[in-house]
Amino acid sequence: MLAQAIAFVVETVFNIFILTALVRFWMQALRAPARNPLAQFTMALTDFAVKPMRRLLPGLFKLDIASLAVAWIGEVILLAILSLLQGVEIVNGAALSVILFLALVKLVRLTVYIVMGAVLLQALLSWVNPYHPVAPFFDALARPFLKPFQKAIPAIGGVDITPVLVLIACQLVLMLPVAWLEGEALRMIGRFIL
Repeated sequence: MLAQAIAFVVETVFNIFILTALVRFWMQALRAPARNPLAQFTMALTDFAVKPMRRLLPGLFKLDIASLAVAWIGEVILLAILSLLQGVEIVNGAALSVILFLALVKLVRLTVYIVMGAVLLQALLSWVNPYHPVAPFFDALARPFLKPFQKAIPAIGGVDITPVLVLIACQLVLMLPVAWLEGEALRMIGRFIL
């Protein structure tokens, strides 16, 4: 019971940080405006880890590789802690390589969730308050995923249904390749349980 409580607290704290670092990566990759409270919070929460990492990993192709690396390292540490709490022996090189791979898959899952959240919030803000200070932020995050659908499917009766289609596509990505990769990685980790 105590191990479950510790795992819950550790997972919650790490997931907030990992999600914030990943949002920072996508925010900079998609050139989302940083002059809003959400972007400022993202920067403030992750600066302590991202700024030193930039000395080791400079940007590449105008991408903030340091933010992505911080998110990945955070996910690896989280998975290692959770694995140790479950009795998985991770000193083995094979177990560590599976954890490194599973961390990448988890980042893909979180990225899909970020896209889903950005699309949903952008759609809601466009209906309720399109001039809200965070509207351009969510628009910048959602636009690259909405645009291909908007080119293929025009608005029906003045209503843009492409956010629904993007959410369906994201759900399919989560259900098929991401779930399969996670299942395979977890099956491999199961071999290393003490």
